[in-house]
Amino acid sequence: MLVIRRHAGQAIVVGDDVEIEVIECGPNRVKLGIRAPHEVTVARREARLTRQQNLAAARAIPGDALQGMRQWQVETQQPA
Repeated sequence: MLVIRRHAGQAIVVGDDVEIEVIECGPNRVKLGIRAPHEVTVARREARLTRQQNLAAARAIPGDALQGMRQWQVETQQPA
């Protein structure tokens, strides 16, 4: 892992197309700005982990359970 010290307004470049700029520094957090091409996915690690966990949990639900939930939803809908 490369560790670099930067101040607000300074940036680092990753490859030819990605630039990460320090926007603001506080005592407990740092605000970063990321410039990257549209085809490059930029996401917080914890958001990616939560998404992966949600997808794994959804895949673990048996198909017949989902069908039962759909049927319950249809039966309990209030008339418009």
